[in-house]
Amino acid sequence: MPLTSPRRSALADQVIAQLRAQITSGEWPVGARIPTEPELVEELGVARNTVREAVRALAHNGLLDIRQGSGTYVVATSELAGVMNRRFAGADPRHVAELRSALEAEAARLAAERRTEGDLRQLDALLERREAAWESGAADAFVEADATLHMAVVAASHNEVLAEIYADLGGVLRDFLRADVGEVLRPEAHMDHARLVAAIRAGDAALAASEAGAHSFGCRFPALKPG
Repeated sequence: MPLTSPRRSALADQVIAQLRAQITSGEWPVGARIPTEPELVEELGVARNTVREAVRALAHNGLLDIRQGSGTYVVATSELAGVMNRRFAGADPRHVAELRSALEAEAARLAAERRTEGDLRQLDALLERREAAWESGAADAFVEADATLHMAVVAASHNEVLAEIYADLGGVLRDFLRADVGEVLRPEAHMDHARLVAAIRAGDAALAASEAGAHSFGCRFPALKPG
């Protein structure tokens, strides 16, 4: 007979739902350390065992990472994202680059056809933020700013399925970008994203797709860049 998982209490399920909501809403973003067990007990008004059960369940599902002596950190925004992070953690970087190029090129093509004035304002603001992060020389800040800009391009495609898949792959793509950028921002590695935003604004779907596809390979695989 196969083993079955122990049945969780209804209260534990409620706590899991509350914690998941704080993750998916962005209140606890990826990389953030969540409140300590005693803090969650006080905040939620439940027993320590219930909090521990909920945290372990979310860790098992791939949303949280329990690090002894350090705390518990958010590593994914959904169960599917957690699965993808674990499944593709050791993937060939070239394959990740090819997947990212395919998704972002199609998203940019659609964004050029469907973007709204609100989308364009958002892209302008995030492009400015990305450039400021680059000028600051802070690699982690640049990675987050760059990833957020690309996420906004995908959102401007107004394809909910594409946006969900891209979001679920977010951790994998960020890890790839972080490894590609390294600890120090190198001037020769800077890639101008103003042309991508301009192509989307102009409604030039072919150019937007070409720009997005080229950016996705970063500086690690220059021979694979389109054009």
